[in-house]
Amino acid sequence: MTGFFVAFFLSLFNNILSLVFINRVFKYLMSTITTQPKQHYIILDALRGVAALTVVAFHIMEAHATSHFDQMINHGYLAVDFFFMLSGFVIAYAYDDRWNSMSLITFFKRRVVRLQPMLIPAMIIGAAFFYLQDSPMWPQIHSVPIWKTVLVMFIGFTLIPLPTSMDIRGWQEMHPLNGPAWSLFFEYIANILYALIIRKCSNITLMILIVISAIALVHLGITSPNGDIIGGWTLNSEQLYIGFTRLGYPFLAGLLLCRMAKIRVINNSFMICSVLLLIVLILPRVGDATSLWVNGLYDALVVILVFPFIIWLGAGGTIRSDKAKKCYKFLGDLSYPIYITHYPLVYTYTAWVSSNKPAWQSAVPWAILTFISAVIVAYICFIYYDRPVRKLLARKM
Repeated sequence: MTGFFVAFFLSLFNNILSLVFINRVFKYLMSTITTQPKQHYIILDALRGVAALTVVAFHIMEAHATSHFDQMINHGYLAVDFFFMLSGFVIAYAYDDRWNSMSLITFFKRRVVRLQPMLIPAMIIGAAFFYLQDSPMWPQIHSVPIWKTVLVMFIGFTLIPLPTSMDIRGWQEMHPLNGPAWSLFFEYIANILYALIIRKCSNITLMILIVISAIALVHLGITSPNGDIIGGWTLNSEQLYIGFTRLGYPFLAGLLLCRMAKIRVINNSFMICSVLLLIVLILPRVGDATSLWVNGLYDALVVILVFPFIIWLGAGGTIRSDKAKKCYKFLGDLSYPIYITHYPLVYTYTAWVSSNKPAWQSAVPWAILTFISAVIVAYICFIYYDRPVRKLLARKM
C-alpha cells in the first residue's frame, strides 16, 4: 500500500511539473507572438525621407521667392499632407489589430517614445540659432530677452502651442523657434483621436468621414485667398481650421487605405513613387493671379487622389538588394530628424538672404551648404541621440 501511494504522488507530482512547464512554454510563445514587432514598410519610410529632403530644399529656395509664382519647388508644402497620410496608414498597420492586448496608456507611451525625444534637440538648435537670425526679415529679434527665448524653448519641449502674444519672431508661429513643429502638434491630435474614437469606427463610418473631409479640403483650396492649402501653424481660429482640414482627409484616408487596400507586389516601386512624388511637389504653380482657385484645386486633388496611389504603390514595393535596403533605411531613419531640425538652419539662411540680397547664382554655394548641414545635423541627432534615447525609453516604459 505504501508503494502505491508513493507511486501515485510521484506520478501526480510529475504531471503537475509537466503542466507547469507546458504553461510556461505556452505563455512564452504567446508573449513572443504578441510583442514581436511587425515588419516595417521600408519603402514607405524611404518615401517619407524623400519628402522630408524635398521640404528642406523647398524652404531654402523659399528664401529667394518674391511671390507664390516664382518659387522653384512650388508645392513642397504638400509634403506635410503626405506625412499625415503616411501616418494614418502606418498607425492602422501597427496598432489596429493590437487593441485586445494593448491599453490606451501603452499606445500613448509608444507614440511619445517615437515622437517626443527629437523635440528636445530641435528646440535647443532653434534657440542656439535664434539671435543669428536678426535681419530685415525679423527685425525685432535683437530685442527679445534671453530669458524669454529660453522659456519658449522649454515650452517647445512639451509641444504646447504658444499664443500669438508670446511670439518672439513675428510670424505668429505656435513654435517660433522651430516652425515645422506645428505639424507634430496635429500629429499628436490625430493619434489621440485615433486611440479614443477613430479606431472603433467601421469602414463605412470612415468612408463617410473621408468624403466630408475631402469636401472640406477642396473648399479650403478653392476659397483660399492665396490659392493653396498652406497654413496651420498659428494658434487662432483661422489657422486651426486650416490645420484640422489638412489633417482630416489624409490621416483618415491613410487609415482606410491600410484596412481595405489589397497590396500588390510591384517592381521598382520606390523609383516610380519617388518620381511621382517629386513631380507633384516640384510642379510650378497652376493657374495665374486671376485664377488662384485652380492651384488650390490642384493641391486638394493631389492629396485626395495622387498621394493614396503613391502610398499604395510603395506598400507593394520589393527590395532587390542589400544596398537598396540600406539606402531606403537611411532615408527612413533621416526623415523625422531632418524634418524637425532643419528649420533653424533655414531661418538663418533666410535671414542672410534678407540682409544681403544676393543674386541666386552667388547664393547657390550657401544654399547647398545649408542643405548638407541640415542632413549632417539630422543624422548626428539620430545616431547619437534619438535612436539610443528611444531604445532606453522603450526599455523603461
